[in-house]
Amino acid sequence: MNPSLVAIDLAKHCYQVCVLDAEGKVKSNRRLSLAKFNEFIHKVQATSFAMEACASSNYWGRRLQALGHRVHLIPAQHVKAFCRVHKSDGHDALAIAEAAQRPNIHFVPVKTLEQQDLKLLGRIRERLIQQRTATINQCRGLAREYGVHFALSRRALMRELPEALEPADGRLSCVV
Repeated sequence: MNPSLVAIDLAKHCYQVCVLDAEGKVKSNRRLSLAKFNEFIHKVQATSFAMEACASSNYWGRRLQALGHRVHLIPAQHVKAFCRVHKSDGHDALAIAEAAQRPNIHFVPVKTLEQQDLKLLGRIRERLIQQRTATINQCRGLAREYGVHFALSRRALMRELPEALEPADGRLSCVV
């Protein structure tokens, strides 16, 4: 098989593969299981693969590049512009194929494993900070129910909290 472009809609349990010939005509647009998809990428000659930049696209991009294929990751907003009918995996794969053929589409480079690790750590840190801020705000709000007011900063809360929890002033009940 010698396709000109292979567009893939990556899903959780299956992969929609749209194969285009040299004239840009659809040769096939079918759903493949993980095992069949692995067989397919090993059988196809070196060609261009296009995918929407999503959760597993960097992993598959690295795998495909290792097999000698060219990989184009397309931002989701560019693919969405080419979806014409109701959403389905088949239509999404066609939209990816159409977007990949446009001359002025900006492709996202495939991230290396190290780049992906750094991005992952940044996202985890950001999530932890959001959760910490939410917990601090919740503590401040609950304390106000008892007439205890804390300053806005995290440091001020950490400094004033032990004093507010002292049973001496009787503003908070002693719940075991």
